[in-house]
This record gives sequence, C-alpha cells and structure tokens, in this order.
Amino acid sequence: MMEGAYVDEARMEPLQLGVLAALTPKDIEVVMYDDRMEDVPFDEKTDLVAITVETYTAKRSYEISKEYQKRGVAVVLGGMHPTLIPQEASQYADSIVIGDAETVWKDIIFDMKEGKLKKVYKGEFGEPQPGVFTDRDIFKGKGYLPLSLIQFTRGCKYNCQFCASSVYFKQKQYCRKIADVVAEIKAHKLKLVFFVDDNIVANKERAKRLFKALIPLKIKWVSQASIDMTEDLELMELMKQSGCLGNVIGFESINIDNLRSVSKVPNIRGFNIYQEQIEILRKYNQQTWAAFTLGHEYDTVDTVKRVSEFAIKNKFAFAAFNILMPYPNTPLYDKLKSEGRLLYNGKWWLDDSYRFNYTPFKPKSMTAKQLTEAAYQARKKFNSPISIIKRSFDLKTHMSSLLRYIVYFQYNPLIRKEIYKKQGMLFGKKTKK
Repeated sequence: MMEGAYVDEARMEPLQLGVLAALTPKDIEVVMYDDRMEDVPFDEKTDLVAITVETYTAKRSYEISKEYQKRGVAVVLGGMHPTLIPQEASQYADSIVIGDAETVWKDIIFDMKEGKLKKVYKGEFGEPQPGVFTDRDIFKGKGYLPLSLIQFTRGCKYNCQFCASSVYFKQKQYCRKIADVVAEIKAHKLKLVFFVDDNIVANKERAKRLFKALIPLKIKWVSQASIDMTEDLELMELMKQSGCLGNVIGFESINIDNLRSVSKVPNIRGFNIYQEQIEILRKYNQQTWAAFTLGHEYDTVDTVKRVSEFAIKNKFAFAAFNILMPYPNTPLYDKLKSEGRLLYNGKWWLDDSYRFNYTPFKPKSMTAKQLTEAAYQARKKFNSPISIIKRSFDLKTHMSSLLRYIVYFQYNPLIRKEIYKKQGMLFGKKTKK
C-alpha cells in the first residue's frame, strides 16, 4: 500500500493505511511506501496495490496506478476522491472503493486471492474502527512529524458549500467507541495526539464524554473543531483539562456575507468578527490554527490583505490562507460550473498546466491571477520572521506552557519554508520506466 502525494517535509502519518493494515489477515504481507518521501519500487513483486486518493493527489496516484498496471499488478483506488468522482477514478484502476474501505477490505483481499476483483466496492459508513487499533509499525522510519494520529469521529453535521467531507459523509457524523479510543492510546503509549476528526465538537455532549475519559491519561492533543465550541464553557473547560493544546478552526472569512454565501453556519451565530470567541479561546489557553478560504463572492485583493492583518493582530499560532477550492461534486463546484466560472476545463486536479495554490476559477471581484498572488502574499506576511516573533508574545496561549512555546517555534519556521517550496508546484511527476 502507498499514498500518492507530492513531496512534503511536514508529512503526517497516513492514518487510513494504518487502519487497513490492521484489518489485513496475518497471512498477507503488508508493505507501505510513501511517495512523499521515498521512491516507489515498481518492480518489487506484489499481488495488489492499494492507493488512498485525495483530489490533490489524484494525478500522481493515477501515474502510480498506471505503472503497476503496466507490470500486470492489480490496483485498487480508495479515499475521498474516488467517492466524489468514481467515473473518473475507475478509468485508472482495476477496482475502486466508494465510501469507507474498512467494511469491504476483507472482501477485497478474499476476491484478490480468488482472482475475482470487482470493479466497484461500496463501503458502508458506520462506527469507525470497531475493536481495531491502527497498525503503527508501518509508519516506522518514514520521518513523520512527532504526532500520533487517531480518530474519534468521522464526518460533520454541517453543510458548508465548499466542503468535500460534507458530501462524502452526507452531513452525518460517525462515532468510535470512547473505550476503544482510550484503549488504543494506552496500548500504544501515545503522548502527543492529533485527532484527525473533521469536527471533534460537532456533537458537544459526546465530545464532553471523550474529554472526561482523556483526563486521566495525561496526554496532550490537538484536533479540528468549529468555532461554536466557545458557546459551551463546560466543554471548553473539559477540553483544557483533558490536555488540548489547541485546534484547527475554520474561520474561512471575516465577512459575514461570505460566510452566509457558503453556509458556514457555526460561524454566523452571534458574528462579531470573532472577537468574543477568540477571547474565550485565549481564556482557556487554546492555541489556534486559523484556516481561511480566500476568493469568496465578496472578496477583493484588499479584503484578502485584511484577513492576514486580522490573523497577525490576534496572534494565531498558525494560519492557513487557502484559495477556495471547487472540489468535484460539491455545491460550490456545481455553482461555479453552472456560471461558467471554472478554469482548467473544470478538472484542475488533472490539468498539466495547473500549479499548487493557483486559483482554478474566475473570482467575482478580481482576476484568478490576482487572487493567487494575494493569497501568496498573505501567507508570506503572516509567516514572516517579524510576524512570528510578534505573535509569540501571548501569555495566555503560546507562553502559557513550555510545550506550547516549543510547538510554536518548532512548527512556524517549518511552515514558512513550506510556503516557498510548494507555491506553484506541479501535480504529479514522471515515473521511472
């Protein structure tokens, strides 16, 4: 198994492959190659290749698939992208998985042994990893960031118009048993954990039960959460007590009209340019990785600049300034397509001329080139040495503990480096013959 992706120094464990490895029968040898940091040995003998595909990695994944198929090796593609656009993915593989692979993985293995792989497997959504602990042995020696990935829930109840996950899970959230989460943390002696949930607080009462169970473990953790968590102070207190360092939070925009246009419901309630919510986060010593999407209907070059100034002013630990991306079969994609605003023939992820962090559609109040440049400048400004130093002086967040301070200065220079490295990068690459 492998993950098709571009080279990334800030790479994290491909959790989904660790789960499938754990589900693989013991008589099957499993080897994982990560195209982000090592060459894929195409001539190494194998019976089946499984690749998890995201939209950003689709082109490279298809290249890898072709190389194996040329050698007579069966390839199965799974992940979010094949579910969003199965008719495309099926052209590049012997078999595809629509939905979660967990429930059909053993069927795939059995059919592979019998030489009867089906063209399509439809995995049902349900309780994640029931009684299954991630196989972390396949991650050893790969140089991943010192974070152990784990999952409590999958999916989110909200319906943000640009969100591929919302389409994938059909606005539903599926919860893993808390006892299983705790048992895996104990069994693998995890200390610094990243819950890769789409929104760990989407169900606040369920999140509280998890946080209470984490308190005795004395771990430190981060996750992804919606800003409406600040409406529940009991939740915030439990989050702090359970060892939460902070969360990735989708701010998206500082313009309420933009938020309404993409149905960012948790951000609209009581909107006041987030000042009350940010103060609550600071009160509970939460470092914030603010995620912004740029290129909304009411965005201009000037508003993009103001977003970066807003992020610096509020001393966020980290901030992502992502161009609003039309992922296939999302409401945003369909809207832009109907308005004739998609560029690159509507398939930016496969177009040979598309570059990483470029704008793949026609914005309303600026050109695609202007948006690309404005987003790049926002990243440069926020991650400049002066900004990094200036943002570090916050007694309630980054300076509230030694670990938070170390995390801040460990990752900010790495992110700064990645900005210059990835801007304008081509998708895919030629494979060796």
